[in-house]
Amino acid sequence: MKALLLAAGYATRLYPLTLDKPKALLNIGSQPMIDYIIEKIKRVREIDEILVVTNHKFYGCFQDWANRQTDKPTNRLTIIDDGTLSNDDRLGAIGDIEFAIRQKDIEEDLLVVGGDNIFETALIDFVEFATSKKPASCIALYDLADKKLATKYGVVSIDAKGRVTDFQEKPAQPKSSFISTCIYYFPLEKLKKFGEYLSDGSVSKDASGNYIKWLSKNDSVYGYVVSGKWYDIGDLESYQKADKDFKR
Repeated sequence: MKALLLAAGYATRLYPLTLDKPKALLNIGSQPMIDYIIEKIKRVREIDEILVVTNHKFYGCFQDWANRQTDKPTNRLTIIDDGTLSNDDRLGAIGDIEFAIRQKDIEEDLLVVGGDNIFETALIDFVEFATSKKPASCIALYDLADKKLATKYGVVSIDAKGRVTDFQEKPAQPKSSFISTCIYYFPLEKLKKFGEYLSDGSVSKDASGNYIKWLSKNDSVYGYVVSGKWYDIGDLESYQKADKDFKR
């Protein structure tokens, strides 16, 4: 199994912090936020390589970060340059996943995690659930426990067996309090579906929720509700909150 960290965005909502530094390498507490994810991935013994896809602007930053790792993971650590230089020509989350699959010729199950996705739950538990649902894909969900708070997120409805039955992108009237996190599991058999999705030139390559919405209508997708705290570092306010919490 491979793990793919998405870190190719330009994080314009965090300017000036991210003008010359990628969001995933900003410190949360005492270490770069990406380090928290790496620590959790290392505990998943099925994963033999960690891939980080970034843009050309920040490729060198991630190479330097990888070279500074003193606690080298047993997994191989590979940085992928998607070739983009600005927010205007970015590939988007789905575009980067498909690019990484082609670039590295991935022929294994794939765990995908957003590089700005900070969470307390163990990835081991998510992977165990996801592999039990093969050949279906899986997404990690977070329960806000209040539908009114879900209007800024991708909202997911699931049935009694955990299968995704509906996906709403930032709805005015959410049907559920479960929101999508950027933690996904895609079996090898489903990797070709990224190409199928992107073959329609009118679809969004950016928001990964759009792909999950499409996939859940065309195939089986299951949701796993994570426990503990979860942070989506999308702007300065969420970044400062996460940084404050982890400094305690």
